[in-house]
Amino acid sequence: MLPIRLGMLNAAGAQDLYIYTLTKKGRVEATNYRTVKLPTGMELPTFVKGEFGRFYRAMFSEQVRRQDMRTVFVEYAWDMSWCDPCAADPLSTDELRRLGVFWIDEGRGAAPDVFITRLHVRYDQEHFPDDLVLQETADRETFQGRYVLRHPWTGGESCGASDEYRSELMRRHEHEAQTLASLTGWNLADIRRKMPPAGAAPRPQPWWERIWK
Repeated sequence: MLPIRLGMLNAAGAQDLYIYTLTKKGRVEATNYRTVKLPTGMELPTFVKGEFGRFYRAMFSEQVRRQDMRTVFVEYAWDMSWCDPCAADPLSTDELRRLGVFWIDEGRGAAPDVFITRLHVRYDQEHFPDDLVLQETADRETFQGRYVLRHPWTGGESCGASDEYRSELMRRHEHEAQTLASLTGWNLADIRRKMPPAGAAPRPQPWWERIWK
């Protein structure tokens, strides 16, 4: 149990809590509040790379709003015995021991039997009336917030599929813009203005212009 109510006594507004757990069986979740995974796997406009921090904060705030600030979010869940793929190398046996993983055998050569979970909670007095109660589950399915940026082709055109590619690129850009607006609550028109023109891939020169070169 985490006594989050204690920290609300002098809080002027909502607070953010990040919880990292290391367990033997699997993922950790709340028992007295809903636990959900953050949206993941979406294709977003490439400009998000340059302002990822702003995007992530807006995305998380929007998900909190949609859940009426009554939810615990899973941001990351991973088995430390393997990495394919993961954002960083798994914690070493030495690091895990220093963090209190007492069940790792000294000198054992096999991969550690450890599962890490990162939870993110935004809470206030009105929406979280009880302290947070957590439990270990047997769920070892891996999860991470992952967002895909697809850069358009900007080189020359040498095949007949270029027209089809440009049409698909326009549809893809619009889908990415709408996805970003839905995730963050940002204004769709503002997102479109920050994106490269739909014709980022060069248009072929008309045949009649090529004749007179």
